[in-house]
Amino acid sequence: MNTEFHAMLRLQAACAEKGPLCVGLDTDPSYLPPEVLRMYDSPAEAVLEYNRALIGATAPHAACFKVQIAYYEALGLRGLAAYAETLSLVRAAGIPVIADIKRGDIADTAKAYARAHFSGDFEADIVTLNPYMGFDTLEPFLEYVGKAGKGAFVLLRTSNPGMKDIEWLELSQSSAEAAGASHASPVRVLDAVGAGLSRIADRYGDFSASGCAPFGAVVGCTEEADARALRDRYPGLFFLIPGYGAQGGAARIAATLLDRAGGTVNSSRGILTAWMKDPSLELKKSSGSLSMKDIAEAAGRAAFSATAELLGAKKALAASSPAATGERP
Repeated sequence: MNTEFHAMLRLQAACAEKGPLCVGLDTDPSYLPPEVLRMYDSPAEAVLEYNRALIGATAPHAACFKVQIAYYEALGLRGLAAYAETLSLVRAAGIPVIADIKRGDIADTAKAYARAHFSGDFEADIVTLNPYMGFDTLEPFLEYVGKAGKGAFVLLRTSNPGMKDIEWLELSQSSAEAAGASHASPVRVLDAVGAGLSRIADRYGDFSASGCAPFGAVVGCTEEADARALRDRYPGLFFLIPGYGAQGGAARIAATLLDRAGGTVNSSRGILTAWMKDPSLELKKSSGSLSMKDIAEAAGRAAFSATAELLGAKKALAASSPAATGERP
């Protein structure tokens, strides 16, 4: 399998060049000022034009963009057209784009999903996947890693409060051994998922020299202890890191997950709605005279600030490491 130019390596290189920020295009019409929304014939058109302006404003600071399909499905056929065009805009700019679709279904259905999101109108570089129907549901997507240089992020430790309902459930000793996850104590469902991902990664041989495995994992940055444990346990997996910003995750926790193979830190609402908290726009907000240019530029400033904060946290973490301080680990 030729994985020399797989999408994870391209994304890893983009993070090294620009910083680790992933700009999430979870674009809801309610995120636009009413005076801007009224300029367009439909909410879907307004969303697309905001995405277009926002991509231009944030691209200098974005290693990648993540497009959450649900926001576009909610707008009907025009919304799906806006989704397809948004993916195309990012790819045309030469920036990696993640389709946040969280698919996971039986093999034949998964093949259709993989074909839909790795080719044609909805083509993306990387997709997000849900492993909870079994690892066989991932296989049709992983085939595209070799033949098309695509990538995937598999849900491992998510950032939503309800993740503890399933991901943190403890397994019995026999179940843990059957899952190949007896390395952890206690063994949780997410440990069984991680063990399965490690077995799949082993198929690709030794990727330590290249930098990372050709697929990665979704690991939220809302719990510091979990972040360190998972980063140490899966050093070769590149992480997609949600939870930063609007979901309460701190930059220092995200920085922990950026160690080893690295990762990309998603920020969606914090950038999409930056204009709402931008003090330089107070007068225009009060007078109802905001323009698309105004809100896109606010997003650009927010992306710059987020990148600076994340890089600062990463630098501070490196400076406090045992190797940097001369202490024994």
